[in-house]
Amino acid sequence: MTASKLQRPEKKETIWTAKEKENHKKDYGCEIIVEDGTMEQVSITTAPSDAFIVTYMHEDKLHRDLTRGGRVNVFDMYYDKFKMGIKSIDYGRGTVKPNLWGYNSSSPQKKKRK
Repeated sequence: MTASKLQRPEKKETIWTAKEKENHKKDYGCEIIVEDGTMEQVSITTAPSDAFIVTYMHEDKLHRDLTRGGRVNVFDMYYDKFKMGIKSIDYGRGTVKPNLWGYNSSSPQKKKRK
C-alpha cells in the first residue's frame, strides 16, 4: 500500500457556525441547503425552485452555497457575513415546488372494523 491510499480524506471546513445556521431562518428567513459545494452539488434538480446559487470569496477561495429565501434577504445575509466577497447570486436549478419541498407524507391511518 502506498502512503497516498492511507491518508484520510480532507475534512471540509465549515464557514457558517451552527448558531448562525439556526438564526438564519429567524433573522433573514433564509435556509442554507448546500454549504460550500461544487457546481454539480449546488445544481441539483431535487432542490426547491426558489433556491439561489450564491458564489462568494472567503479567505481568498471561491465558495458556492445553495440557499433558499428571498433574493434580497439572501443578499443581506451574505453581505452581513462577507461584505464585498459576494460575486454572484443566480437562480438555482431546482424543480420542486417550494411548498412541497421537505414534505413527508404520513402513512394513511387504517380504518377500524366495526
